[in-house]
Formats: sequence, C-alpha cells, structure tokens
Amino acid sequence: MSDPTLESRAGAASDSTGKRPRLHPAWIVAAVAFVALIGAAGFRAAPGVLMVPLGDEFGWSRGLMSSAVGVNLLLFGLTAPFAAALMDRFGIRQVITCALVLIAAGSGLTVFMTASWQLVLLWGVLVGLGTGSMALAFAATVANRWFVKRRGLVMGVLTAGSATGQLVFLPVIAWVAERSGWRVASLIIAFGALLVVPLVIAFLRDYPIDRGVRPYGVESDVPLQRPAVGKGAARRAIEALVMAAHTRTFWALTVGFAICGASTNGLIGTHFIPSAHDHGMAETTAAGLLAVVGIFDIVGTIASGALTDKVDPRILLAIYYGFRGIGLMLLPMLLSDAVHPSIVLFVVIYGLDWVATVPPTAALCREAFGDSGTIVFGWVFAAHQIGAAFASVAAGFVRDATGQYTIAWFSAAGLCGIAAVVSLGVHKGPAVDEKAVDVSS
Repeated sequence: MSDPTLESRAGAASDSTGKRPRLHPAWIVAAVAFVALIGAAGFRAAPGVLMVPLGDEFGWSRGLMSSAVGVNLLLFGLTAPFAAALMDRFGIRQVITCALVLIAAGSGLTVFMTASWQLVLLWGVLVGLGTGSMALAFAATVANRWFVKRRGLVMGVLTAGSATGQLVFLPVIAWVAERSGWRVASLIIAFGALLVVPLVIAFLRDYPIDRGVRPYGVESDVPLQRPAVGKGAARRAIEALVMAAHTRTFWALTVGFAICGASTNGLIGTHFIPSAHDHGMAETTAAGLLAVVGIFDIVGTIASGALTDKVDPRILLAIYYGFRGIGLMLLPMLLSDAVHPSIVLFVVIYGLDWVATVPPTAALCREAFGDSGTIVFGWVFAAHQIGAAFASVAAGFVRDATGQYTIAWFSAAGLCGIAAVVSLGVHKGPAVDEKAVDVSS
C-alpha cells in the first residue's frame, strides 16, 4: 500500500496520474451514509402504519403495541453512545453492516409472530439495537471525521436521511399494507435494509487517511495521520457520560432533546396515523400527510445545518421548540376525516421543524466537549429516545383510557415551551470553563 500523497490541498488527494479528482472522497462517504440512513429509516415509518392492522388481526391494544415501540425507542437511544464508541474501536463499516442486518431480521421475522412478546422482541429489541447503531451519532461521526468546512451542512443533510427514509417508505408501506397485508409490508422494509449493505461495504471508510486525503477543508500543511485507538468502547462511553454529567450544558441539552424526542418520534411518528384514523381519515391519506412531514424535514434540516454554521445554536433551538409547541396546541382542532388546508399547513411547518434541532444540538456538544463531543451527543440522543419511548407508551395508554389523544398533544405542547426556555440558558463555550454541577447536593 503506497503512502498517501502529501501535496494535496484542502483535503483533496492526487491520483496516480497527478490529476486532482473533481470530488473529494468525503462527499462520497457522506452520500453512502445518507443512503444507509434511508435504509435504516424504513422501520421507523412502520409502527404508525402497521398499528391498526396488527390490532385488527391480533386484538392487541394501542397501549400494548405502543409498549413494543417504546422498547424500540429506548434501545434505539441507549445503544447510540456505545455505537459511537464502537465505531471508533471496530470501524464504521462493520458496525453499520451489522446494524442493517439486525433491522432486516427484526422486520422480516415479524411475518411469523403469533404472540405479543414476539412483537416486543422483534420490533423492540432487534430493531431497537439495529436502529440505535444507525442513530444520529453515526451522522455526527461521519461529519466530524470527514469534514472541517461544511460540517454543519453535512450534519443537516445526513440527519435528513432519516426523514427521506420516512418519505420513501411510508406511503409504500401504507399502500402495501392496505392491499397486500402488513406481512408483505414488513418484508419490503427488511429488503430495503439489506439492499444498502453492499454500498456500505464497498464505500464507507473510517477516516480520510484511508482514502489518502485530509478531511474536507483542511489545508495541505496539516500532516496526514490516523487517530490513535483509545480505550475500550464501553469504558469511553461511560467516561464521557461521567465527565459531561458534571456540567449544566449537558443537562440542559439532555432535557431539551428528551422533549424533542417526545414530540417527534414518540408522539407524531407513532400516533399521528392512528389518531387521524380515529377521526375517520384513511390510513393511506394520513401516511401521505406524514410523508409530507418527511419532505419538508429534508428542507428544514439542511437549512438548519447551514444556519448552525452562522447563527447561535441556542437561539435556533428556542425558535424550533417554540414553533413546535404552537403546532401541537392546534393539532386537536385540525384533525378530521378529510384533508384541509389547515392540516397541510401544520405538516409543512412541523416538517420544517422535525429534526432541525439536531445540527445545533450536535454543534453545542462539539463546542462544549471537544473530542468527546460525538460520544456525548450519543448520550444526549439517548435522552431524545427515552423521551420518545415515554411519550409513545403514555400516549397509547391515554388513548386506551380516554378514547382520544388530546391530553397527549396538549402535554407535549407545554413541554416544548419548557425546552425553548431551557435551550436559551445553555452555556456558551467549552464546558470546562463552566462551573461544575454540584452532584452532591
């Protein structure tokens, strides 16, 4: 293996003929990561669509099925910080390949289930572990390792990959489930995850030096070198948590992102379609509306990534959470048996806001915790999924107890107001300059 070329500029490498490639390899890695996130997102669209047909066939309550989704979301979050550390230890390619296979197995094997515990095992455990390894810590790892310039924009684009997966799969899953049954829809999700594996194996690499280049945006006088492999993955994840937990920044970001998860994946992502169905709307129509959320999420998240490079992330977070709270307050009055301009306006605004919170949150983690920022972001994202799991289960039982979701919508709106206020109070700058939290009090 030849030595990497040292004369490249701004991260660009020279090939064997001395010609500079038109496209920096970082963009190829980012593109494959985007496609991988799309493949992993298929299952995230499934519970909302399949909840009604599963309930009709097996007689399972919304609360029971929401519990399976809650296990999924919880493991999705708790796996994330360890997945980031595992990528450091074993490589991005290996971790992402295993994750996609787990997602495919968890979704595909549902066609054989006959009992509710199997739903928890497959939807909850297998897919939860797989999607957790494909969580936003993956996007942060790629953006931080491969990019210096355009890092916020890339983080926004990769985050939008999940929304694009929802956009691609959701209408298809709803249409197939209605015409061919939920089992065929589950197999399509499994196939979609497996289809991405060859691309991951062929193109994903751990560091720019593996392609003989510097990170995108790094000048030629910076030496090419491979980062040293540190401590064990689990130990690094725990140490990062202990270090971060002594700062107010971490807890402010954790509270805000937990509310973010509750108001997106946990509530709208899981219960919007069943709630619209309760109002007489066809599942395919409701799925189409949720797909519109996915379309505008792409725009909103990419724009948020670009804004994060220029605007104080704390202000962005406060604005995002404020608009989300207003939308949730209005939602019970907007749902009906047909599509009206008001509900279309809601899904457009909610889509722009869906995960626009991710780039500024990741940027604040990086700014506060430096080299450990990606792993700390994994723990903050774990809080996102804990919030999502709680909201998913709670909303299911609210629906069983009251026959509607109104209390859940209003509660989430109030929490978004709290998140907006907390975000404005996040400490600016490195967390080491911040007075430590007195954990003994």
